[in-house]
Amino acid sequence: MDSHGQDEQRAVWAVVDTDIGPLMLAATRDGLVNVVFHATDAVRERALERLAARLGTAAVEDPHAPLLAEAIRQLRAYFAGERHDFDLPLDWSLISGFNRQVLRELAAGVPYGSVVGYGDLAGRVGQPGGAQAVGAAMGANPLPVVVPCHRVVESDGGIGGFGGGLETKRKLLALEGVLPEPLF
Repeated sequence: MDSHGQDEQRAVWAVVDTDIGPLMLAATRDGLVNVVFHATDAVRERALERLAARLGTAAVEDPHAPLLAEAIRQLRAYFAGERHDFDLPLDWSLISGFNRQVLRELAAGVPYGSVVGYGDLAGRVGQPGGAQAVGAAMGANPLPVVVPCHRVVESDGGIGGFGGGLETKRKLLALEGVLPEPLF
């Protein structure tokens, strides 16, 4: 409790090594709030600064916090091919409006091993013709991998863009059996 009798917003973070490089995970009392690709020291520091500005509190490193420990366990099982779905509470506070609606539909409606086109996803949320807006929502996804924006592809068969880099997207799609393993 703070001096006003309110629960403080506690944020914790940890880094987990994965097949696609280090991921920084951050959580609040409400759930996993952020996943950051390529979490080198510099990337992690910038992400923590942005997170503190958005949440109003600095996150503290605590890989043993129950929610983070569970997220790490589930991510390791996912990368080992032993888990196809994540069962974690999610804190959606870093995203709102249309972007949140699209990401919630993605999380609920595009299962492991499948893909959806940007335009198809736009149609699912009642915005036919909104493919570019869906692309912007994917780029704003604060919870990649767990909210699987890597499963959104171009309708002509192209892989589309990806905030974690195209090689990372290819690896995630290969892990899920959507693409063949990269040759190099």
